Amino acid sequence: MSSINSLFLCRPRPAATILQRGLPFLLLVLLPIFFGASPACGEKSVTQPFSIAELIQRAEELAARPYQEPPKVMVKLLGLSYDAWRDIRFQPEKSLWRGQGLPFELQFFHPGFYYDRTVRINIVENGQVSPLKGVRDMFDYGPNAATVKLPEEVGFAGFRVHGPINTPQYFDEIVVFLGASYLRALGRNHHYGLSARGLTVDTAAPQGEEFPWFREFWIVKPSPKSRFLDIHALLDSQRITGAFSYRIYPGEKTILKVKSTLFPRQVIDKVGIGPLTSMFFLGENSSPRRFDDFRPEVHDSDGLQILFNNGEWLWRPLQNPVNLQVNSFEAPDVRGFGLIQRDRDFGSYQDLEARYEKRPSVWVVPRGNWGAGRVQLVQIPTQDEIHDNIVAFWVPDKQPTPGKALELEYEMRWLDADRILPPRDHVITTRTGIDPVRKTRVFVIEFDGRSLRRLSDRAPVEADIWAGEGGKIVDVQTFRNPVTRTWRLAFQIEVEKTNTLEQMLPNKRPLIELRAALKLGDKVLSETWSYAFKP
Repeated sequence: MSSINSLFLCRPRPAATILQRGLPFLLLVLLPIFFGASPACGEKSVTQPFSIAELIQRAEELAARPYQEPPKVMVKLLGLSYDAWRDIRFQPEKSLWRGQGLPFELQFFHPGFYYDRTVRINIVENGQVSPLKGVRDMFDYGPNAATVKLPEEVGFAGFRVHGPINTPQYFDEIVVFLGASYLRALGRNHHYGLSARGLTVDTAAPQGEEFPWFREFWIVKPSPKSRFLDIHALLDSQRITGAFSYRIYPGEKTILKVKSTLFPRQVIDKVGIGPLTSMFFLGENSSPRRFDDFRPEVHDSDGLQILFNNGEWLWRPLQNPVNLQVNSFEAPDVRGFGLIQRDRDFGSYQDLEARYEKRPSVWVVPRGNWGAGRVQLVQIPTQDEIHDNIVAFWVPDKQPTPGKALELEYEMRWLDADRILPPRDHVITTRTGIDPVRKTRVFVIEFDGRSLRRLSDRAPVEADIWAGEGGKIVDVQTFRNPVTRTWRLAFQIEVEKTNTLEQMLPNKRPLIELRAALKLGDKVLSETWSYAFKP
């Protein structure tokens, strides 16, 4: 995305994904978004009380009934191209709460293109619920006005929250809810990048992914001095329902405090908690010969970061793999995980439109003990940057079962990467290539941090390094980089002899896992660098 006021419109983003064996990247699919109609904004209507307890009860009752697929919007809207749908814009002067001296305003999205169903939106004021109705007059249809004939009521595909996050005088976008259970947020001076979701179901499973969606929202009208905005949502899908509450605190870092209560309809193989979806097309660890691109790097995130309950920090550089990669990291009672954009240097991207150096990182912090589980990273091959091909989430070992509620709380922090660096020294670059003589794989990793900076150039820094089955580490070197003053770890991997079948079919060779950290004597200086190498 190239603009903070993007409406998700600077490039089409997949609003839902499906992963099946043999598919090369995230497929764009139709969004399951619920339809609905109710009284217009500002129109007098019969109100009713709202409570979170009743929302949870409604989710539980919904789970007891068979799933019903909602009808789609008009065919003429589904037939809109991306550019035509982008030309339909909400009229800012009709923003909800404009001119009322409140810290937030709401604007809305028109259905069409991939957004094939509408969502119900309710406003909660003084504890009472007033439904909104999406009508034509809220939107400017631009070139579509003469060709798209619509009824008065068109509904909403989603909404966005605006507030004075960058300057006191202008209300910029802060949070967007649009498509399935997708949402995006921004901290100060950020551009839209990765997305979050309410929930994932069977991501990267052979049977294909199921896409829960927010079918109805309740947005609480804030007071003039409120520092946060409350948004509640009812989630639904074929095999699970849920009640979600988001308390949004915008600022230099924007924090979303999330409470969720899930109710399975059926047994689920793999539910993903705190899911994040991003894009990694090209990076410093990619072969420059694979893609013909003037930009050195193209990505919304460049690594997965995890804080384990034993205090270990792990950094896993992202890749655009040749084949689908799914990696799991055992993480009982995980203390934090996220998709991070550590590289904040414009020179690494050279993209004046996309401004990848301004993309936020997202750090998920569980509240309470989540129990036994694992962080899973899914990396999907893609041939261009329009596809979100990276997914990360936490998977409980004990999956939720029908008839039992699963309650989880966590924070999602949208911020710059340097706000969540580990207390130990950290990885700043990972580069790899082929030794022209030995034909072995070379890795060059740069570490930086306060501890390393204080060391003398001759300090006996060593590498605690490990390779999994199929790989042998040779020629390990650790030394001060005299130009950058960082510390460099360089080594090579010799691929061990394989069986005849793997020699004939090299793509069948398994990945070789690598781990490394810097140490001084018995003291570990750095986070753990982790990588999966395809021979």
